[in-house]
Amino acid sequence: MTTMIMWKNNISFSQKLIIASIVLIFCTSTVSSSAIFSLKFRYAGTNRSLNSLKLHDTNRLQMLSNLDLPLGGTGRPDSSGLYYAKLGIGTPPKSFYVQVDTGSDITWVNCIECTECPRRGYHGIELTLYDPKDSLTAQNVSCDEPFCLEVNGGPFQVCKANESCSFAEFYGDGSSSTGYFMQDIVHYDQVSGDLQTTTANGSISFGCSAGQYVDRGSPNSDESLDGILGFGKSNSSVISQLASSGQVKKMFAHCLDGVNGGGIFAIGTIVKPRVNTTPLLQNEPHYNVNMTGVKVGNYSLDLPSNLYELGGKRGAIIDIGTTLAYLPQVVYEPLVIQILSQQPNLKLVNVQDQYTCFKYTESVDDGFPPVTFYFGSGLSMTVQPNQYFFPVF
Repeated sequence: MTTMIMWKNNISFSQKLIIASIVLIFCTSTVSSSAIFSLKFRYAGTNRSLNSLKLHDTNRLQMLSNLDLPLGGTGRPDSSGLYYAKLGIGTPPKSFYVQVDTGSDITWVNCIECTECPRRGYHGIELTLYDPKDSLTAQNVSCDEPFCLEVNGGPFQVCKANESCSFAEFYGDGSSSTGYFMQDIVHYDQVSGDLQTTTANGSISFGCSAGQYVDRGSPNSDESLDGILGFGKSNSSVISQLASSGQVKKMFAHCLDGVNGGGIFAIGTIVKPRVNTTPLLQNEPHYNVNMTGVKVGNYSLDLPSNLYELGGKRGAIIDIGTTLAYLPQVVYEPLVIQILSQQPNLKLVNVQDQYTCFKYTESVDDGFPPVTFYFGSGLSMTVQPNQYFFPVF
């Protein structure tokens, strides 16, 4: 077996660490007074190449750098995530398949006016266009409402009475999404007892994508979904809106399975088991935490004390939509050197000018050290060799 590890360049993104697929709770956890979303993994059961994973993450990380109105990044914004869920919207409710995204502050779905929007998406899912006329509870969000002022950072220069709150988002590859905001009822499962759920609902404001332009690819791409369920930090995210109305508590946890696919995304207080926590950094647009150290086996890396404050950037981003973990070069290089020092006789081969490979026939867990990341309040996460090496057979 040949084991592959990323070795060169394109590792540092704004001097931030981006950590993917951290399990925040166990799948058997009990959550009180919560909304529960059953998740599905886009790529369950598939063997994706390291190149395809990095391509996905490149688009994803560019999206995370968009802080004005995070409706996406380059390319189709609803194809840059990993996990999706089915969400009911309207009265009577219609089902929409939406990307669950902790990096987006806005929830939005494709709307009836959109002639460019795909009709079929991931694995042949039949996509739905939201039509306000089909819902008895649909209401227009006007340009002078607080929600509109929140997402646009202030009032429109011209806002007439009862005029819709509109948006126009342009992405780096020339694609764009335009539309308006609506308010309607969303339907979700809520915990009612031990391993039991009932249907609950709440009113939120969300984007209605009425027009899209995609400069490349098919409008019926199998990467597409109906939209995005935004779980970001701002007041416009779905968790903030439901919490402000008293529907849920403003906290969430997720248990994700990137191998077999699926998992759960729960909003509310964790009753059991007891979990360890680390505080979020304040005044950051995403879910940032303070990483305090890295240990390879029993060896602690000597890291600069101001590592995550360079260029005004602070902490490590915890992101549900990124496949790989990305480290600043000043962390990544000594980390790799220390890992490979455990096997000094390895013959390293450079592949595609960006990966270093070596042949190894034994168990990597027996031959290489675990890597432990340390965070504020004493929280730690240990990664085994079979998790940080990328095997090629």
